[in-house]
Amino acid sequence: MTRHVVFGTGQVGRPLVERLLADGHDVVAVNRSGRAEVPGAQVIGGDATDPAFTTRVSEGAHAVYFCLNASNYGRWEAEFPPLQRGVLTGAARAGARLVVLDNLYAYGPPHGRPLVETMSANPTSTKAATRAAMTEELLGSHAAGQVDVAIGRASDYFGPGALMSALGETVFGTALTGARAQVMGDPDQPHSYSYTPDVAAALVTLGTAAGAVGKVWHLPVAPARTTRQIIEHVYAAAGHRPRTLAAGRTTLRALGVVKPAMREYLHTLYQFTDPWVVDDSSFRTAFGVAATPLDEALDATLAWYRANASAPTTRQETTS
Repeated sequence: MTRHVVFGTGQVGRPLVERLLADGHDVVAVNRSGRAEVPGAQVIGGDATDPAFTTRVSEGAHAVYFCLNASNYGRWEAEFPPLQRGVLTGAARAGARLVVLDNLYAYGPPHGRPLVETMSANPTSTKAATRAAMTEELLGSHAAGQVDVAIGRASDYFGPGALMSALGETVFGTALTGARAQVMGDPDQPHSYSYTPDVAAALVTLGTAAGAVGKVWHLPVAPARTTRQIIEHVYAAAGHRPRTLAAGRTTLRALGVVKPAMREYLHTLYQFTDPWVVDDSSFRTAFGVAATPLDEALDATLAWYRANASAPTTRQETTS
């Protein structure tokens, strides 16, 4: 049994903790509040920007996982880097491997090309530039011998408990009632969506496998379909006729008048107006791990939403 410390208990952090526990590891789950329903794990609350705190909770860890996000997406650029820096310091002082959950912002628009890890960063927004700089900081710390780092990049999430995502409650939740699915961009473009149990399992691989450090990896993802095809499958499984409302730039700006947070999504709208296809072949080749078949993952997610439809909706601490 080895000790693993997971910073974040949200959409990916929680299934990551559960996967580590199922594999027989000693797990510490860290979030802001110190509250989380993850039986079997020690849950600790604290400020991840505080190196003294992160050092203390990381002591004795084989691997430390960074699955936190800024509490305010509108202040992402100011709040997010200090969180990563604090966790990096704690992992380095503990001599632990640092596994970081990343997204795909840094690439910018791929202009029809599949996304591969060898693409240069080409950020087109402040948030994307922030994420690119954070990746450079991680790889620089690894190159300097300060800490072993492995970075796993995932696309937009879906899965049990993943409410706050482009393929979350506004698709699975509405499918159960027959209301319109609400998505962004062009639903007829192919789009890679990451299944959170696959993301969690892949992060465990990066935390334990040889040959994982010093690199950026695209985590396993099923072959891309159009968002409309996914909606059709989910609604058919729910017993309803699919209906879709797709928000473009004009709609997002209009919604932003009454709900300013909606304007924040404009910077990633290009991911939904053009093909957004993730190539995960490097991970599959290196570790022999593939994504869950898409239909199986969609059905499991819908089953979770159906089972929890009558429960109060709670906002978990989010992941990156």
